[in-house]
Amino acid sequence: MGTMASSTHQFGVLDLIRAGLQDLDTARTLLDELRADGIDDDRLCLLMKTLEQTCEPDIALRNLVDIIKALQSQGRDFHQVITDDAGLVRLVTVLGVSDEMGKLMRFRPELVMAAASDSCESHLYNHAQRRAHVLEAVGADPVDSRTPKASKPLAEAATALRQTYRKQLAAIMAQDATADDPIEIQPRISQELSDLADAALEGALAIARNEVDGSEHVRFAIIGMGKLGARELNYVSDVDLIYVVEPADADTNGMTLNRVGTKMATTLQRVCQSVIMGVAEPTLWQIDGGLRPEGKDGPLVRKLESHKAYYEQWAENWEFQALLKARPVAGDPDLGQAYMDMTRPFVWTASKRDNFVYDCQQMRKRVEDLIPAPLKDREIKLGRGGLRDVEFTVQMLQLVHGRADETLRTSSTLESLQRLAEGGYVSRRQAKKLSWDYRFERVMEHRQQMWALKRTHLFPDLGKASLGGIERKRDTNDDELNHNLELRRLARAFHMHPEELVDKYDETRREVRHLHMDIYYRPMLPINAGLDDEQVELSANAMQERFASIGFADPDAAMRHVTALTAGISRAAKINRILLPAALQWLGEGQNPDMGLLNWRKLEEHFGTDSEYLGFLRDSPSAAQRLCHILSNSRFLGDALNKSVESVTWLGSDNDLQPRSRESLDVQTHASLERNAGSINDFANSIRAMRRHEIERIGLSWMSGVISDSDSLKAMTDVYDAIIDASLTWAVRHQIAEFGVETAPAGITVIAMGRYGGREVNFSSDADAILIYRPADDADDGQANAFAKKVVEDLRNILQGPTTLEPKIELDLDLRPEGKNGPLVRSYASCEEYYESWASTWERQALLRARYAAGDAELARDFLINIADPLRYPTTELTEAELQNIRKLKARMEAERLPRGVRRERHLKLGKGGLSDVEWTVQLMQLQHAGDIKDLRVNGTLEALDVLEAKKLISAIDAIQLRKAWTLCTAARNGSYLWSGRANQADILPDDIYSLGGIAVYLGYGAHRGQHFENDLLAVMRKCRDVCQRLFYGQTEGEAAAATTATASAATQQPQTAPRPRMHVIAPRLERNRRRAQR
Repeated sequence: MGTMASSTHQFGVLDLIRAGLQDLDTARTLLDELRADGIDDDRLCLLMKTLEQTCEPDIALRNLVDIIKALQSQGRDFHQVITDDAGLVRLVTVLGVSDEMGKLMRFRPELVMAAASDSCESHLYNHAQRRAHVLEAVGADPVDSRTPKASKPLAEAATALRQTYRKQLAAIMAQDATADDPIEIQPRISQELSDLADAALEGALAIARNEVDGSEHVRFAIIGMGKLGARELNYVSDVDLIYVVEPADADTNGMTLNRVGTKMATTLQRVCQSVIMGVAEPTLWQIDGGLRPEGKDGPLVRKLESHKAYYEQWAENWEFQALLKARPVAGDPDLGQAYMDMTRPFVWTASKRDNFVYDCQQMRKRVEDLIPAPLKDREIKLGRGGLRDVEFTVQMLQLVHGRADETLRTSSTLESLQRLAEGGYVSRRQAKKLSWDYRFERVMEHRQQMWALKRTHLFPDLGKASLGGIERKRDTNDDELNHNLELRRLARAFHMHPEELVDKYDETRREVRHLHMDIYYRPMLPINAGLDDEQVELSANAMQERFASIGFADPDAAMRHVTALTAGISRAAKINRILLPAALQWLGEGQNPDMGLLNWRKLEEHFGTDSEYLGFLRDSPSAAQRLCHILSNSRFLGDALNKSVESVTWLGSDNDLQPRSRESLDVQTHASLERNAGSINDFANSIRAMRRHEIERIGLSWMSGVISDSDSLKAMTDVYDAIIDASLTWAVRHQIAEFGVETAPAGITVIAMGRYGGREVNFSSDADAILIYRPADDADDGQANAFAKKVVEDLRNILQGPTTLEPKIELDLDLRPEGKNGPLVRSYASCEEYYESWASTWERQALLRARYAAGDAELARDFLINIADPLRYPTTELTEAELQNIRKLKARMEAERLPRGVRRERHLKLGKGGLSDVEWTVQLMQLQHAGDIKDLRVNGTLEALDVLEAKKLISAIDAIQLRKAWTLCTAARNGSYLWSGRANQADILPDDIYSLGGIAVYLGYGAHRGQHFENDLLAVMRKCRDVCQRLFYGQTEGEAAAATTATASAATQQPQTAPRPRMHVIAPRLERNRRRAQR
């Protein structure tokens, strides 16, 4: 220190800087004031040395001066309050770590004494002593273990309780701040804070007993949850509580018990957290009752049997995880113990509940996702690599293995971690690392809270450098970090420079994240597959428990797969040993982890030795995660990947997953045309394989969230267009050669119809089409007709004939003139005559979807403009008879085409509120209005719906319902196909919750959410059906509901063996006779 002299400026600039002071002029002034107040030179030197070690020297000095002045104004001598040097060191250290405590001390000398000397040694109190101290303060008898009752009035008792609490808090704070190694003693500090909170709650309950009439008739127990239950409390934290009540005598009825119990609970909460008239002391902390049965919607107090009934019937999986921390903290000890005896069996059998670990993981993920983006890398408690990650890792291991191993049945995180290491579930090195990381982050959290005595879990704001630290480095600047006062203060608590603290914080977060994977999933590999000398060897039972816990229905098979994948010294086995711990976690997040792991093994067996895909997955974790998501959720794509392993590499880049453009598809089809000109089998094989390959690409892209629902439909339509166009070209070239002519005797075009015409092709869709030919200028009709028939024969053979083992592409020609009874291909002239003379209303409606797909573009244009447009966009209004005709036909089609044994409401296409309802409704309105409104002349359902809404022909609410139902049902069909790989089942909503969960994944639900998805979908379809009843059938809102029931009963009366409808109205015999007469 500077030399002692009588000069006013006793300490030089270097002395002030060494002490950590920043505002040097103010510091000199304050030191002069202290000297004037009678602080001698020795104490001033000690003060300067102490300031060197404090977190915020300037504020500590300012608060010390203010406290001394406040004491003098009260007639107190500072030297009487601070009797020795150790007291001054403790006081100044506390002032440097807590500005708010310094402000509270100005007019509360007892807090100064508690921090400086703690003469009653309250920091050494055990649980019982703290309880007794608080109960005496409120005038209650500490000897009464069951129902101590305060004797002081509310305001006086609440004041005494809060004062006693804060005195003990100041002593704990001083003990913490002056410790040589705060990280080492952190668990003890949290235990003392928890014991103090227990005592405060006991005191508050004693006050409530005095305030509430009839409290003697109620046995009342307070159960601590969360950090309080685990004795891991922070300085400022929400206190999670559950209240249990029982009658103290036989005369107390249930109503009285609830009324009095609730009043006692609200009174004790008020004492702790509310402003009370006549009480100047600040509140303690907020009480959170959200973990009680039914959460905030449930009653505040419950009897023991009511708690038990809830946990038996209604509790969700995460609630049993929360119960792990439960501990009786105050009130009737016997009732508290009875609650523990009742809940422990629920806790230790929870891991056997369906999807337990998955649900808890999803809950953790939801908490992470809810953190606002700017705070994601500042959250010490909830963020990635934060405290909650450590707690989650330990709790999952406890719950999975604690069922069989009773030594793991503890609630404290660090004690449980120690037990896990002793039991061989975690290596000692891992446990030691995780324990240090946890304590380090807890001390950081505590220091942040102590400063303003406010609830916070945030690392200091680093501005633009606040983001990063795990996947990527932060964009830091040392100068900016050194000028960040909050960061500087926190860094000084750890005797670090600011940039060192930021690096240490990020290193700790990365280690916690990595250790979770290493601890939970690495031991699921066989011991000989370990990468670590300290590999934990789990027993067979423990291994089974762990596999079952993450969702494997057949743990034994999963263990065999993992053993096979990691055995040996091959390159593939080595890479699998690196990949599998993460892969098992990701597979466990899917609907069917067993299928996922089996598919992983099949990939390995097919391609593992020759392909580079495993190395690619090792180097691209995001691709590996996507692959696991796909393998465990899609039977179709799992099988497809086993046929073309190069598809795995698409998963590494969003660009590779983008659907191919029509131009790109045409390049491939043209190459196939040239290569396979002489063989229909080779060409068909090539073209169908391309379709399978593109379904795979679009399916992978859709599942990975790269493209939207509508993009997937348009992409599939482009694939069909390119394939049908190329197939038609091959067939035309082949028949030109067969006929021995130089040019084709006829131009042929494919007109797309139905969902294919609307560019709404599903993964499992067939292609509805009409085929038309027109003789060339120099060809006669007979030759043109024969040529066209042969071309169509080739076309159908390529797409759906037995020419190849690749899946066929159904070309559905049922919408042609005369339906199934008409010729497959018709001349333009015949079409013109037919539609002019014989077209029925439904055929006009079907033409709304007609568009050019392939072949002769000029012929298609003539057909669409000259024949289709006048029919589908009529200028005259539909007659009532035509309207009735459309409605009857729809009802008949739905009744007759519904597969046998399928309930109407479970069919996504023909069911109530399904695709058919939406499409027929929209098309009817197009028939009515497209003649006048040119914007309505579109092929797509949603495009037409948008126009109808924009033109006010349909209300916004109705449009929303129709759009939602159509989108959901379409996505569900696609999801059903990818989930099961069965095209014939894609339209039917399965009955079993497991399969529903598989489809739900594709609509953005988590795995195992089949029930939620089913409820949501059926609700949407019911609302859509109501809209269709009004808009399509012209019913009022009241009639719509009744009609829904009536249609259902009518449909059930239809004989299930009825033939599929002929989709035309004229008698086929008449048409045949007419043609004969023309010849």
